[in-house]
Amino acid sequence: MTKPTPTFYVLHGEDEFTRSETLVDFRRRLGGSETADLNTTVFDGRKLTLGELRHACDAVPFLADKRLVIVQGLLSNLTARRGSQLPDRKRERLDALVDYLPNLPPTTRLVLVEDRALPSSHPVLRLARQEERGYVKRFDPPDDRSLPQWIRRRAEKHGGSLEPRAAHRLASVVGADLRLLDQEIDKLVTFSGGERAVTAEDVETLVPYSQEAVIFDMVDALGHRDGSTASKTLHRLLEEGEHPLGLLGMIIRQFRLLIQVKSLKSDGTSPREVAKTLGIHPFPARKLHNQAAHFTSGQLEKVYRHLSEVDVEIKTGKIEAEVALDLLVAGLAATDL
Repeated sequence: MTKPTPTFYVLHGEDEFTRSETLVDFRRRLGGSETADLNTTVFDGRKLTLGELRHACDAVPFLADKRLVIVQGLLSNLTARRGSQLPDRKRERLDALVDYLPNLPPTTRLVLVEDRALPSSHPVLRLARQEERGYVKRFDPPDDRSLPQWIRRRAEKHGGSLEPRAAHRLASVVGADLRLLDQEIDKLVTFSGGERAVTAEDVETLVPYSQEAVIFDMVDALGHRDGSTASKTLHRLLEEGEHPLGLLGMIIRQFRLLIQVKSLKSDGTSPREVAKTLGIHPFPARKLHNQAAHFTSGQLEKVYRHLSEVDVEIKTGKIEAEVALDLLVAGLAATDL
């Protein structure tokens, strides 16, 4: 026997990008854009009463077979904090919602959306799993290990493909920002015309974060006192046409950020909070948060003073820029930093 089409859906988890695509697909199934707009209602669940929800869900679709009701944040608002009980007023709302959901009109599609994963014990999740008219999907972003595979599958959706090394490079450059990744994948596939696989060299050429990511690699090597890798990375950038003063500026910025992150990290600041405080993208914030562990505050201050001295020496003509960078990398990789 065929299972009935669900009337209420719970979409929860931190993968906002895929959740958003799912909601777009829901709207598409309602028909033309004008009809979909007329039959779609969106609520902020933190302010929504059950009466308002019932009124929207019980309404008859206008010139369509279905109507879509989207509620953001209702279930998390009706979730007890860890170690505490749900207040009586919210408990009553939650119980009333659980009683109402199995009785939704067959013409309504109610979508309950949450930005965070709900506990498996949540009454609405349990109901959605038990009821034949319920549906639950958790949206978790891919972890670092599975991100390159996500990138390659996404490229196929755009009508192209990425070589494995290109997918790994793009993952390391952009991180787990799926929306930004999708934009870069689309650009790369368009560039290749879908006639060949996108290469790591294409990523280096077209993705604006690539050179910054290479600087991260070099600083990583310096943090591990790996002078050989740091030197190879430096010369690779120079061979690709990067100006020595431009590279020095990028290195100075990196260590200036590391000093700030080291201070924030000592106060227990998370990578997400670091990104917000410094106004930088979450990906470099996470990388900086990890890199800061390889240096003491005293080492970072010493490095930053040395970088300033090198900058002055280059600009006053006391030393050639490329020679200064070579000596700089060798010095920073020394164990007595």
